[in-house]
Amino acid sequence: MAVALLSPGVLTREVDLTVGRAENVLDNIGAIAGPFTQGPVNEPILIQNEQELINTFGKPVSTDAQYEYWMSASSFLSYGGIIKVVRAGATTLSNANAGVAATNTSGLQVYNYEDYVDNHQTDTSWFWAAKNPGSWSNGLKVCVIDDAADQIIGIATTSLAGAGATIGYGVTTALSAVSIPKGDGTVETFTGYLKGIITGLSTDATNSASKINVKIVSRVSAAGTETAVTYEKGGTFKFDNTDSIYFVNNSAANVTGDDSASVRTINSEQDWYDQQQLGITNGTVYWNSIAPKPTASAYVTDRDGKNDGIHVVVVDDNGEVTGIKGNVLEKHLDLSKALDAVSAAQAPLRTYYKNYIADFSSYVFAGFNPSVSGNVIQGTEPQVSGFTTSYTKPAISNGSWGRKAQGNTFNVLGNVTYSIGGGVDYTAAGGMTAELSDQITAYNYFRNKDEEEVDYLIMGPGMSQEGESKAKAARLISIAGERKDCVAVISPHRGNIVGQTNSTTMTNNVLGFFNSLPSSSYAIFDSGYKYMFDRFNNEFRYVPCNADIAGLMVRTNINFYPWFSPAGQQRGILNDAIKLTYNPTQAERDQLYKARINPVIFQKGQGILLFGDKTGLGYASAFDRINVRRLFLTVEQALENAAKSQLFEFNDEITRANFINIVEPYLRDVQSKRGLFDFLVICDETNNTPDVIDNNEFRADIFLKPTKSINFVSLTFVATRTGVSFEEVAGRV
Repeated sequence: MAVALLSPGVLTREVDLTVGRAENVLDNIGAIAGPFTQGPVNEPILIQNEQELINTFGKPVSTDAQYEYWMSASSFLSYGGIIKVVRAGATTLSNANAGVAATNTSGLQVYNYEDYVDNHQTDTSWFWAAKNPGSWSNGLKVCVIDDAADQIIGIATTSLAGAGATIGYGVTTALSAVSIPKGDGTVETFTGYLKGIITGLSTDATNSASKINVKIVSRVSAAGTETAVTYEKGGTFKFDNTDSIYFVNNSAANVTGDDSASVRTINSEQDWYDQQQLGITNGTVYWNSIAPKPTASAYVTDRDGKNDGIHVVVVDDNGEVTGIKGNVLEKHLDLSKALDAVSAAQAPLRTYYKNYIADFSSYVFAGFNPSVSGNVIQGTEPQVSGFTTSYTKPAISNGSWGRKAQGNTFNVLGNVTYSIGGGVDYTAAGGMTAELSDQITAYNYFRNKDEEEVDYLIMGPGMSQEGESKAKAARLISIAGERKDCVAVISPHRGNIVGQTNSTTMTNNVLGFFNSLPSSSYAIFDSGYKYMFDRFNNEFRYVPCNADIAGLMVRTNINFYPWFSPAGQQRGILNDAIKLTYNPTQAERDQLYKARINPVIFQKGQGILLFGDKTGLGYASAFDRINVRRLFLTVEQALENAAKSQLFEFNDEITRANFINIVEPYLRDVQSKRGLFDFLVICDETNNTPDVIDNNEFRADIFLKPTKSINFVSLTFVATRTGVSFEEVAGRV
């Protein structure tokens, strides 16, 4: 190839012959699906420890033996693995919410964040909903407050309407020679009027102690020049006690005119925000103890907008979630009603309340926009918080939330508390049974190995009917066989052994259960249910052993290597097992082992341990052993990743030599660690023929001689007479 230079010079190029490597495979990711009390539905969530399991999916419950699923996941974690959990869905499963047309919208199903974004962000049937379905969130309260008013003004009248006070009307008072601070540190003297808008009324028809809520909008000079002002508690611009005020209707163009009512005298004034409380039953919490009053954000004011600030607080009022009544769970402060708002302190963080809550709340989603109209069910009535010109009231639609900041004065709701309720578990009566179809749907999220990395498909418990338990087991085996990079661990149907007393009956039941399951080297069968303590409910429970079998393989990876057998006294001791419901004898173990079932047994001085290392393969093969299957899974995954680096390269001697230089050192390392007796790698012109090359293929044949675990030990003790030579008896010199 000609050098790409037109004049004398040196061109430097690099050729990288180090592309690709065979990296270690960790093999410690489990996967389980089932019914849980809370958490996202139909979404794999990676859980790294038991506390994360509690935080995400709740605690185990006794209802319908749901604890079996939870404790299976917990058992696997105890061996050092991590687990992906999918909460199964159900037709009845629904989110608690605060409804628009009813107290709660029945049948609401927002399964997870993606479901909310794709299907529910524009819902019009609920204002606030629990982050995920179930009864767990019934009793939560969402407390919301914005800058609806600055002051509460007392007026001695029994009829505010008669006095000319109506929500949305203006109110003014005269200011005479008031000192106004300027930006340069000096002050100026102001004479004119303070202008506000009425956002709330409280008529006392008996004691003449009526009150109005007023939001201060601007000040107007005697010459008619209007300047927007921000109310500051204790500052100059407020309606003071004993001041005279005027009520001005929407159509009046004048500033102080008295066409709506006579002049009134203020007999009391209070800071509005200081009087506001969270609307909870169990406890008294003032908003000013949570945070200062929400104000317009810098982003909005820079764009000539107003009144976008909003606080949202989530409270466990009844203590159903945390066990503490009135517990404040979350504080989401200084959010915005503006769709495009950005945090001044944490740019480019978006602060539009619906999106922010969806991203950062662990408990709720925001639904229908409450600013577009009043709602009798929730007792809300949005109010405008400014005038277009003079005292002309804008349409309520002009200030709706969810608009961009530019030039918008947002409506206000004031202090509102929404009660969340109507959440339903897997049955309307609080049941925790997920149907077979729903569990299979959940497990199907693990089908694509390119999307979800998984090493062990954990069955957990079976179903209530044995036939359905077999169907569940068969589906897991099928998924593992399709992926070809993991194993499914299966325990017998609970009713086959738990509650049974006759060992022969249990043996026959277990044999009958597994005999109908498909033959596969990607499946591992065990015989037992272990007895363990449930500290959350202070009870002892029977839990299937399949999660422990997967856990033993994880512990073997950590302490040894994947190609070591996870069974026996060195590596096969189960965690947290007190006893077994079924402890097969030697004769019964013989029957089980012949039928591809690995016995879990109790041995004195050792505890409870796995006493077999067969896969579910139904015929004699090297792959009928767990250690061989896991050896090949490990090697195949490592070398498959190395082979991907060869894609789109040329199939020539250089590429083939590079691949061999990746594979052989890796296999020598496996051999040195007792995984292989020997190996051979063929990747040359003998298997990469011209036809293969012309077909854009690349072939490598890798021959492995796997090491074998000892399954049978024969000890022969021979007694001889004193005068007999051992060479004569044993035939050895």
